Amino acid sequence: MIQIDKELINSLFDKAAVSDRKRMNFDLRTSSNDDGQRMLNALLPGSIVPIHRHPKSNENVILLCGKLEEVIYDAEGNETERINLDPLAGRFGCVVPAGSWHTVEVIEPSVIYEAKDGKYGEDGSENFVEAESMHSIK
Repeated sequence: MIQIDKELINSLFDKAAVSDRKRMNFDLRTSSNDDGQRMLNALLPGSIVPIHRHPKSNENVILLCGKLEEVIYDAEGNETERINLDPLAGRFGCVVPAGSWHTVEVIEPSVIYEAKDGKYGEDGSENFVEAESMHSIK
């Protein structure tokens, strides 16, 4: 059994602190053959998550601790919505609709539970910059 507790969270923060990306995830799938994505993602301030989208799946985001903002963009790269997540203020998470361009801005060390349909790398996800150069989004 996997226990999601302070020890696991602190371990993820420790690993994120030495990561160039300033984040670390923890796979919660039952096996590598599982067709979904379920993970904890520890993010530190300064972590850069490229603007991206998941055309085939909603992304469920639940903030376990910390503070961050989920930022939504239109197809031209203009910010359209900013959702402040803070469990101490009663704002626990959001569901990013399939196909929505988005990123997160980390305000303080945070851990999110995120879930999406489809295997990583096979789910159609794409980064905005890559899609822009391939499809001339702007």
